[in-house]
Amino acid sequence: MKNQSVTNNLDWISVLIYMTLVILGWLNIYSSSLSSIAEETSIFDFTQIYGKQFMFILFSIPLIFIVLSVDGKFYEKFSSVIYVVGLLSLAGLFVFGKTIKGQANWYSFGSFGLQPSEFVKAATALALAKYLSDVQVNLKDTNRQIQALGILALPILLIIPHDPGSALIYSVFILVLYREGLPSWYVWTGFIALVLFVLALIIKPLALVGLSLAVIIFVYYRSRIIHRNWILSAIIFVTISGFVFSVDYVFENVFKQHHRDRFNILLGKEVDMKGIGYNTNQSEIAIGSGGWFGKGYLEGTQTKGGFVPEQHTDYIFTTVGEEWGFLGSLFVIALFVALIIRIIYLAERQKTKFSRVYGYCVAGILFIHFFVNIAMVLGIFPTIGVPLPFFSYGGSGLWGFTILLFIFLKMDANKVNEW
Repeated sequence: MKNQSVTNNLDWISVLIYMTLVILGWLNIYSSSLSSIAEETSIFDFTQIYGKQFMFILFSIPLIFIVLSVDGKFYEKFSSVIYVVGLLSLAGLFVFGKTIKGQANWYSFGSFGLQPSEFVKAATALALAKYLSDVQVNLKDTNRQIQALGILALPILLIIPHDPGSALIYSVFILVLYREGLPSWYVWTGFIALVLFVLALIIKPLALVGLSLAVIIFVYYRSRIIHRNWILSAIIFVTISGFVFSVDYVFENVFKQHHRDRFNILLGKEVDMKGIGYNTNQSEIAIGSGGWFGKGYLEGTQTKGGFVPEQHTDYIFTTVGEEWGFLGSLFVIALFVALIIRIIYLAERQKTKFSRVYGYCVAGILFIHFFVNIAMVLGIFPTIGVPLPFFSYGGSGLWGFTILLFIFLKMDANKVNEW
């Protein structure tokens, strides 16, 4: 009776959108796979990419039932344990990790690989939700801010050496913290730092420092006299100056060569259409050639010709753009937006802070993946290897996002029992 109650209270709108995205994702993976195999191959050939993805989808079904069969309170009660296990799985990569495509972020079990970073997102979301739901936590307190940021910092530090792109995803948790009371200057500082970093790669440091000084002076004199603080303004100027002059060193000595190449191409400083910029250039051609209505399913010339490398993974959206056109792409984008908005709506209806915060974490993770991936294939964001949720090929990614989503749907279904 308990499982039946959960099924009855499950948000079927979210489930329907999830199923639609997974099915559309598989159809596009199938299409992108035909560039390297004969078309008469069976769609259930598990030696092919689309066959493996079909198998991953099948395994997602019992995974969903397991997540939903567990009592909702379990995720809150054991969130710290789940988080620690997740951190240990990341730490183990330094010893047991297998290097695939230059990144040692996989565990290998024969012919099967598992990427723990895809599952640690849910573990971190649970840990953050548990911490913020403590009645004693007030994010106006500096110590609490440090502790909350520490929860995010640990997985980031363990992931960055293997996969900087995945580490970027955790920045979205700052917005969740802001929603729960983190001072706004954290968000503004991060945003300004990002803008200054990019500008420092385009503008000479001395000119950028001069521009920053002009802005600080303008803000100082536009502020009310009672709010003016020349000491604080001086500290901000010195901090900005130090940051701007350090960008070149960080860019040249901390970033790896392929990271520098991707930024340079994005900023128009280098154009290497046959090298590092090949993927982005071909994805733009493929999407642009689709027009309003696309070339038709399985009829994409760029897709069938195999011109876009890794099209079944990070660049899967190029298949949508070429074969389904602008309207088809808009439909897929609308599905993602609808799912994210639905999760936020459900989060607002939760009766416990733990469930609400976790719901916002889920929405944030899906949003940043969706936004960065599409911006990446459109050439307005550097290529950093962020998959499109439920669409890109990969068992770890599909299962990680599935667990992330259905834990929240379990919490939402269980809210009728909350007081």
